[in-house]
Amino acid sequence: MDRTVSAVQLGGSSAAADLSLWALFLQADWIVKAVMLMLILASFWSWAIIFDKIMKIRKVIADTDKFESDFWSGGSLDALYDRLSVAGPQHPMAVIFLAAMREWRRSTERGLVRGKQGLGSLQVRIGQVMRVSIDREMDRIERYLGFLASVGSVSPFVGLFGTVW
Repeated sequence: MDRTVSAVQLGGSSAAADLSLWALFLQADWIVKAVMLMLILASFWSWAIIFDKIMKIRKVIADTDKFESDFWSGGSLDALYDRLSVAGPQHPMAVIFLAAMREWRRSTERGLVRGKQGLGSLQVRIGQVMRVSIDREMDRIERYLGFLASVGSVSPFVGLFGTVW
């Protein structure tokens, strides 16, 4: 007696099952399809943010190096301020410098820099202006990092949900 079992008896047909990614996607439940599409979209959006951040940070580093060489060159800070204010600040270091110089010029024009007390309050005001500028530039540079953090922490659980479903 022959005890072999044919594939036709077990699988219902003699054709091999299609295990390609596309075929598996098409055979999946609608919830699993929605989870996979959501994860793919989040992945594309995350990579777009990552590449954008890489390019922006490289540009900021190059602009910062150029600004630092101009700043420490020994030239006039007033000339540097005038040149940067005409062109408009292109990077965070220039924005911070312009804010500090603007406060310095405003205070000296109003005559607020007389005596030790005046210089002390000027230092405090310039420090506050610079802190506000730093905070704004950091917010601009760090934009969308919360999205990346959320996607990175939630995606494994969403994928697990899709797998278990």
